[in-house]
Amino acid sequence: MIDKKPFEIARETLKLLTARKLAPTPLNYQRLYAEVAGQPMEPAFPADRLRDIAVALPAKTPGQQKQRGLLESAINQLNWDGVKNALMAYGGFSPPAPEPGKAASTALFDSGKVAAPVLEPTEPAVLTAPALTADFFTQIARMIEYALPALGADDERFLEQTQTMIKALRQPTADAVAVKQMLVNYSHRLSFAAEDQAEVKNVLLKLLHLIIENISHLSLDDNWLKGQVDALMDVCAPPLTLRRLDDVEQRLKDVIFKQTEAKARSVQAQEEMRQMLATFIERLATMSQSTGSFHDILETSARLIEQAKTIADIAPVLKDVVGATRSMAHDSQSVRDELQDMKKKADETEIELTKLHQELDRVSALARHDPLTGALNRQGLDEALGREISKVRRQNTPLCAALLDIDNFKRINDTLGHATGDVALKHLASVAREVMRPQDVLARFGGEEFVILLPDTPLEKGIEAMTRLQRELTKRFFLAGTEQVLITFSAGVAQLVNGETGMDAIKRADQAMYLAKRAGKNRVLGA
Repeated sequence: MIDKKPFEIARETLKLLTARKLAPTPLNYQRLYAEVAGQPMEPAFPADRLRDIAVALPAKTPGQQKQRGLLESAINQLNWDGVKNALMAYGGFSPPAPEPGKAASTALFDSGKVAAPVLEPTEPAVLTAPALTADFFTQIARMIEYALPALGADDERFLEQTQTMIKALRQPTADAVAVKQMLVNYSHRLSFAAEDQAEVKNVLLKLLHLIIENISHLSLDDNWLKGQVDALMDVCAPPLTLRRLDDVEQRLKDVIFKQTEAKARSVQAQEEMRQMLATFIERLATMSQSTGSFHDILETSARLIEQAKTIADIAPVLKDVVGATRSMAHDSQSVRDELQDMKKKADETEIELTKLHQELDRVSALARHDPLTGALNRQGLDEALGREISKVRRQNTPLCAALLDIDNFKRINDTLGHATGDVALKHLASVAREVMRPQDVLARFGGEEFVILLPDTPLEKGIEAMTRLQRELTKRFFLAGTEQVLITFSAGVAQLVNGETGMDAIKRADQAMYLAKRAGKNRVLGA
């Protein structure tokens, strides 16, 4: 069969349209054209549908934005290969390599068979994903090694599979397909190991909570262990950080030292009290014996006086009575002086023990405060929330909770150092205490976040109070070496509503604070 020229095919196609009485639509013309040319009928390019898909694709990252732009360009060019390559690159897959001698992107139809435009993509290179190099596999192996300590070493089978995976990744000529299949199998096993470690941590935390609660219940004097138990309960609440653990460890060491000192002094005081009581009983026995002897002497002297016939007979008797009386008075004076000395010593011991207990209570109270800023920590905030909410329920008064977050705090740490970041936290806490009312409560919620409880304060007044604090903070700066540093914060304020917990109100304030950040920072929004 002799190939017909395109104009001949077009002429016969028009004749068939007339003979078959078909409407001269593009679809009818295309179908008849393919029939006359002896070529398969290709479906129409669904440009509108593909554009709808392109619009629906997210474009949050620069890579996604670029691939969506290439997809839209391919749709406008009616380029099926360009659409396929853009979608595969968007999904993270490598598009197939073009055939030898052929462009990376071809038209919908071959140019020699159908009169359709053949357009090359403007950026063919970006449609292909980066090659899977040996360095890339090595980076994955290193990442697995870094994560391995957190997964424990109890499962020998998992460790063996991990080593096999790492060895395969580090092969200079690793087979990408085989490595991919190994990664799929390993990822399933890895998810199980991670879930096991998370469950182990949760169970250990529960057991630690039970032990701490049991210690507090067994303590004869709850005040001795309250601060220590509260600190442990606070640090056991997730998320766990090394900094929190170090802070609580130091506070607990102080508490334990004071407890040990107070316990030793109490044992000593008990021993002194025992000796004092033993001496007191001994002296009472001595006095009783002396009193009995004195009583006998008096009875004997009374009989002798009754039998005396002259004064000369009475004189020796009176002399014995006077001597016995003086001896009795001397013994009584000695016992009284000794007992007074023992009482004085007991009073001094009691004063010393009182001071030790006061110091112990002071150190235990530190377990409810953040050591850096002096504000309440999470444990102290929970207790303050309980008190304030009880007051709200009892007196039907408003309560506002404000959540503050220092703006650009990470940049302060990165550019000026973490020591300056700590100074910024202390600076905010100091200014807040000066501006706050005595009944307001300041607590460090975590990182650069603070919570302020405002009793007897409706929402509008709470927003005004935080705005005043913002204005006061912008008037002051602190020095980082020779550099003046001015900090601002974004805040959300929420008023407690009926049936709501304190943490629920703080969560609403947190959402408002996030919106304040999104709106440009250094502002206060109500929830």
